[in-house]
Amino acid sequence: MYAIIEVGAKQYPVAPGDTIEVEKQSAKEAEEIILDKVLLVSADEQILIGQPYVKDVKVKAEVLKHFKARKVISYKYRRRKSSHWKKGHRQSLTRLKIKEILIKK
Repeated sequence: MYAIIEVGAKQYPVAPGDTIEVEKQSAKEAEEIILDKVLLVSADEQILIGQPYVKDVKVKAEVLKHFKARKVISYKYRRRKSSHWKKGHRQSLTRLKIKEILIKK
């Protein structure tokens, strides 16, 4: 069984037991959250596709940790113009452990 979920305008394929890193969520560490934006579910030999989301399907996940990603450096250089700039960015992320995929029948 697996599902494709949407978290923070990005899509992730998940299955029970998986660990994913998503944009920072407001939940506290060790807290369980319900992700209800499920785009597709594959259970047994049945596939449910949402328009845009599948109704009555939710994914239960546990917040493991909040952290920052590695620094990404942006550098712009204009030759012969004596012009350049350098910026760094560290994205705040949350690590989630997928507990189960809940399907109401």
